[in-house]
Amino acid sequence: MLLLAALGAGTVRAARRLRAIPVLPVTAPMVGPAAAGVPRAAGWRLLTARGVEPDAATFLAACAHAEREGLRVLDLVPGDLPAERALGLLRLVDPAGYRQDRLGEGRGAGFAVLVRESVLARAGVDPAEPCSTPAELLALTRRLKEYASDATGLAIAPALSCGPPAEAGGAARAGELRAQGLPPGALAAAQLAGLALLAGAAVRQGRWGAAAAGLYWIQPYLALGLPGAPLRPGDLALATAARPVRSLGAALRTAAATSASATRGVAAGDPAVGGSVAQDPSARAAARADAYRGDLTAGTDRFFEPRRPDCPWCGSPRLSVRVRVPDLLQGKPGRFTLERCGSCGHVFQNPRLSLEGLEFYYRDFYDGRGGEGAATVFGRLGAAYRGRAEMLRPHTEPASWLDVGTGHGHFCNAARAVWPGTRFDGLDMGEGVHGAERRGWVETGHQGQFPEFAVKLAGQYEVVSMYHYLEHTRDPFAELDAAAAVLTPGGYLTIELPDPQSRMAGLLGPAWLPWFQPQHQHLIPAANLREALTARGFTVLAEEHGQAHQGNDFFGAVALTATRLAPDPDRPWADPATPGRRALAHAVRVVALPCFATAAVLDGLRTAVVRRTDGGNAYRLLARKDRQ
Repeated sequence: MLLLAALGAGTVRAARRLRAIPVLPVTAPMVGPAAAGVPRAAGWRLLTARGVEPDAATFLAACAHAEREGLRVLDLVPGDLPAERALGLLRLVDPAGYRQDRLGEGRGAGFAVLVRESVLARAGVDPAEPCSTPAELLALTRRLKEYASDATGLAIAPALSCGPPAEAGGAARAGELRAQGLPPGALAAAQLAGLALLAGAAVRQGRWGAAAAGLYWIQPYLALGLPGAPLRPGDLALATAARPVRSLGAALRTAAATSASATRGVAAGDPAVGGSVAQDPSARAAARADAYRGDLTAGTDRFFEPRRPDCPWCGSPRLSVRVRVPDLLQGKPGRFTLERCGSCGHVFQNPRLSLEGLEFYYRDFYDGRGGEGAATVFGRLGAAYRGRAEMLRPHTEPASWLDVGTGHGHFCNAARAVWPGTRFDGLDMGEGVHGAERRGWVETGHQGQFPEFAVKLAGQYEVVSMYHYLEHTRDPFAELDAAAAVLTPGGYLTIELPDPQSRMAGLLGPAWLPWFQPQHQHLIPAANLREALTARGFTVLAEEHGQAHQGNDFFGAVALTATRLAPDPDRPWADPATPGRRALAHAVRVVALPCFATAAVLDGLRTAVVRRTDGGNAYRLLARKDRQ
């Protein structure tokens, strides 16, 4: 019954989403000179996969639709899109909210995309270089939405054809999934598990199981083939009749291709590092491994400063070890200690990392090898970003806002939906801040240490935000002084931090994600931060705990434990992976799947509770700079 309900809901959702996609008008084919190839309307370019040949009427209709709707990127869905491709697209995209989701991933069919030339220029895309495969076009669409985050849409082009049948191999499907930021191995495993569950239900659960299996079988026709459906998949009859067999074959081929890629150690999606190496993932990975080997030749002791005997917050010598852990984020060598002050409760890394150590342990986490994964995580925090921005509503309508520790600018991009008239600038140590500026997520990106900008930016901002930034810094007091300097009199400072007094910190111990070693240098109790703000001429106006809670305690504990038991076998700072290490990593991931599912449920229940009890694993403060 549960399977039947889930499949029924999925079928209804797919049919509803399909009908929500705009359909371009079908116009008479052009004749004469206008029909000789696709014309080039001023400011627009149409990029297509190999074999896709749009006609002039479709191109002009797409341009007219984009102009009318204020779009700068428009993915064109061919009228004969294959059934399973169509269902996959409808699982990923809700057309009703796609455009408004400023942080949502760019999605498309992978055959044709209409783009403003100004967007292509900002994204650094040369339209003369063709996207020969759907995977390349899918990756491009995903990238382009970052440069038109609230001006990207989809439309069905009934006269547009997919062209010759696309390659059906597992490698091609795995490549398309990766291009969309999806893990092909995990999805293939989930598909195989779902098929096994359906088969078991059909055999053992009588008519309910048979009904569920039957609904799965005819789902393509019910979602795509009923009268009035705007798509006409050419393979709809075969896709419906042979769906279980075709789904099983696709999942097995994808799993095999993913396994083969992992065995070869091929990395996907790594950013360029320069020269010919940038064009070869294996050469890029080898260069990165060589660099790490050079860094580790002298060991890790040089990455740490001498241990200090007193608390950096209050100076008390009453220190005790709170937690001692290895690098559970990336599995790099080294052990890290957090100590707690018995006088003020401040928790800090002791001994702390040197500047050289910080560079080593941050490398390939937010940028480089781990950049895409980090960006994906940040892109899913839209509700949290809006909550942070909404905290200012009762107090001010800011004209200027500096987000310190902005990373790739995700908060500023999301906050524009709350404060469309505000100028958002960003500051960060990483190169990502310049990417945020190119994408238009921030007006100006400042790269460097915040205290270094205190004089240059003095008195320029009405709001300064530090969201999960202060705990990463070496000297929180200097950061607060800088915030006071760049704010106008009467300006607002908003800060969000992990709460070291959270109950989950004691329950989960080293597996509590907000310890976040080795990156977090200071975990500051709320009372300590209030006192420091008051000493710098601020008045605390609001404090939130439940609303700042990040629902990842149990899920994070499972992830950290899995990483500890079986680190990524392809990490470049370790010895080359052996078949045994790969097998162990795969086994741990399989065993962890039900643990992740259970953790997600527990986190959901805990979040619902802490929202009402004002508990949680983080807190948020809003303070006003007093007028002198």
